Amino acid sequence: MAPSETLRAVNGSTNGVSTVNGTAGANDTNGHTNGYTNGNGTNGTNTNGHHIDDEENDEDEDEEQEEAEMFPEDLGLRIMGIGVEYPPYRAYPKDLETLAQKFYPQTDALKKVLSINRYTGITARPSVGEHLHPLANQPSPPSITDLHALFITEGIPLATKACKKALKEANYKPSQITHTVFTTCTDSANPGYDTFVLKNLGVKNSVEKVLLHGVGCSGGLAGLRTACNIALGAKARGRKARILVCATEICTVLVRSELDSIVKEGGVRIGITLFSDCSSAIVVSNGVGEDYNDRGGVYEVLGWKHQTLEDSEAELGFDADPLGWKVILTPKVPSLTSAATPPLYKSLLSSIPSSTLSTITPSPLSSSSSLKPTDLDWALHPGGSLILTSIESTMSLTPSQLRASFEVYTNYGNSSSATIFSVMDRLRGDGEAGIGGEGKEYGPGVGIKGGRKGVVGCAFGPGVSVEMVLMRRVQKGEVDGIVEVTNGVQGVSVGGEELD
Repeated sequence: MAPSETLRAVNGSTNGVSTVNGTAGANDTNGHTNGYTNGNGTNGTNTNGHHIDDEENDEDEDEEQEEAEMFPEDLGLRIMGIGVEYPPYRAYPKDLETLAQKFYPQTDALKKVLSINRYTGITARPSVGEHLHPLANQPSPPSITDLHALFITEGIPLATKACKKALKEANYKPSQITHTVFTTCTDSANPGYDTFVLKNLGVKNSVEKVLLHGVGCSGGLAGLRTACNIALGAKARGRKARILVCATEICTVLVRSELDSIVKEGGVRIGITLFSDCSSAIVVSNGVGEDYNDRGGVYEVLGWKHQTLEDSEAELGFDADPLGWKVILTPKVPSLTSAATPPLYKSLLSSIPSSTLSTITPSPLSSSSSLKPTDLDWALHPGGSLILTSIESTMSLTPSQLRASFEVYTNYGNSSSATIFSVMDRLRGDGEAGIGGEGKEYGPGVGIKGGRKGVVGCAFGPGVSVEMVLMRRVQKGEVDGIVEVTNGVQGVSVGGEELD
């Protein structure tokens, strides 16, 4: 059974996961009031005498103009290296049951969560420690101070290793890095963890740093988008940009905090069954001062889009708490994300010249809309099984197009912001080892064809925000949108199956 089929079966056995994701208790806190009031206390007119309606019309025109703006044919942006580092330990479904039975009464809510835990479709989740780790086995849940100390102890070395891998593949010395973009949602100290990782790497103190906050699972692609904009700004000034992007999350240590909330509040919180630990990194170049023909790279970035969905703030989040952070994941998330994907995909394609799109399609394009989702591979953030299968259905994708997302989800779970680069790393390997066709069997080592030239990266975060990027594989021997290979690998596990 292929991973996507396994996950469909899982969804059915848990009544579609989305029905048990918990409830949202947040009120509308966006600070908006009914009507507009100017400094004189009147509604509908601002202090310059212009009507609000006129301003709204101007805003609509600005939005239409922004929508019509096109990316250049050649941005000159490439991902030169990718590094992914998972910690050595694994948290199995039975480990969560052990901790729950050891420290908590078996309430109805807890029983429900443990039942879901058995059918997530995740084999094991990488963790910085075993379930017997002292921090998870003390009488009371660890405080946010304890969790920060663990992040410093475990997260910084993990991030350092991931960054070193990315730098090595890019063939850059740490001293060549000009900018950095880091992100995490599982630590919030000042200075940020990026300061200590860069010190470990030997990156110069004059490097320009950005540390993203509040972007959750979309942080990896938000970091890539930020890096691309920085790179283009530097290019406009005729300057080099070699940007290190890193996402690091230590999620599994929140197990006691989540169990505590499940028992005390009686809510069904499934984040505890999904999240894992990871750090991943990429290096982005703007091409100034180097020859891509010599250096190659992994992916060429063609364009990107970002959108925040209206009135969705209460559906997906990560709230601060004295015992760490609390995952907010409501049943609406799969339907919200699957509904948002088609229009954003269309908007992204409309912003990229047809001449550029023609380089990643098997047939000549008559218009940008001719590039179908099925012409591309998809690096979709595996936020949960229902998110994957819902978008698979909405976009009419085949299992092989989401193979990397399913595989990462099955073997590693959801590592929040760090996951997307892991999916991209796994997906680019298909260009080297080969993938199968559109049948039940797929994965590395099946068939002699490589990955599709075009790759869509897509991730969702708090807000609800959506990040989407279109990339082109950087690979030799590309023919008609497919990379020909002959060296299929053997014995690769996808969804618990051994592929020959």
